[in-house]
Amino acid sequence: MRDGRPRNLKDMLREAKDTSELMVDLAYAALFYNSEDISEEVFRLEGRLNDLVFDMRTLAILAARSPADSEQMAGILQVVQDIEKIGNAANDIAKIVVKRLGIPRELLQDIPEAEETPSRVRIHAGSDLDGLSLEDADLPTETGMRPIAVRSDDEWNFDPEPEDVLRAGDVLFMQGPPEGVAEVRGLAGAVTVHAHPAEPAGELTELERAVDILIEMKNLSEVAVGLAYSALLYYDAGLAREVVAIENEMDEMRYRLERWVLLAARHIEDASRLRGVLHLATASETIADCAMEMVWIVEKGEEVHPVLSAAIGESDEIVMKLTVSPGSPADGKTLEDLQLETETGMFALAVNRGGRWTYRPRDTYVLKGNDSLLFTGAHEGLEPIADLFGQELEGPA
Repeated sequence: MRDGRPRNLKDMLREAKDTSELMVDLAYAALFYNSEDISEEVFRLEGRLNDLVFDMRTLAILAARSPADSEQMAGILQVVQDIEKIGNAANDIAKIVVKRLGIPRELLQDIPEAEETPSRVRIHAGSDLDGLSLEDADLPTETGMRPIAVRSDDEWNFDPEPEDVLRAGDVLFMQGPPEGVAEVRGLAGAVTVHAHPAEPAGELTELERAVDILIEMKNLSEVAVGLAYSALLYYDAGLAREVVAIENEMDEMRYRLERWVLLAARHIEDASRLRGVLHLATASETIADCAMEMVWIVEKGEEVHPVLSAAIGESDEIVMKLTVSPGSPADGKTLEDLQLETETGMFALAVNRGGRWTYRPRDTYVLKGNDSLLFTGAHEGLEPIADLFGQELEGPA
């Protein structure tokens, strides 16, 4: 194994998963801020991911000493391949910036409406964050925003650690729910950005319709990956079927998007600037395809190797399943009432009520006792969300 790399398969899987997810976050940030610096970091991380993938394949082959071992290792290799492809999709998103494929104004306006949005803020002298470590700031739990990069003058840190200290003048890049942006800006001493008054609703243009579909594809692709990891972690065939349903829906959305883009091209002087929309749609669909491929192990009833479950459970952004206890603080409350993302840093992927899964539950969804929810987010959010649900923390079932 290469120097500095994890030397066991579980740690490699965990690092590869974390790296591919960081690449996706940074790729969308590069797009939103039209930043070639951030794009270049995505390309660098691709090299790191490729090295990990090569080492994991080598270890998996060496570990297969019997036909039974080979069957289990085949499942791990499938997930490894899909993690690699998710990284490649992030790489393709970052190329939209450096290749100048075109980023329509309508897309940049709509990205903040996505379920998770990139944001950046400058740390002001004397603010609550000035001189505070990321661990002490605990932004994922307090605001729902995950730090993904810090720029100090011309120096970039694309893998900030808990012990890293924020200083006045630093620019913090984050990913998280739109409602968490104002909270972080307040902590950083930045001026509050007031939303522009909504313009009177009119008929949507063809390009606006395409962009709306594209934002929905971004949201769905991220949910599909979260559900896929959940299906593997909890060996849940119902979740696997939900992932397949999302992938089928993504195919239909891609067809509709292409139609609206072609119609929009008639009214745009330089139609080449629409290439970025098509490129991004392809990347989002690829991510959903990878999620579907991951769950084939569960769909076919094959055994999931314990190393795979352990790696998913120990990654930076974990998956957790909790049940609402009757009479707990969450019982009878809407997701909007609970403000889970900003209060705990955990994002609700799906709710199971009476054996039926609802993915991407709306803010108006009212939780009831015995509902089971799947979350994804930072480790720090587990305790506060377990308290809300009246549950003791447990490992995977």
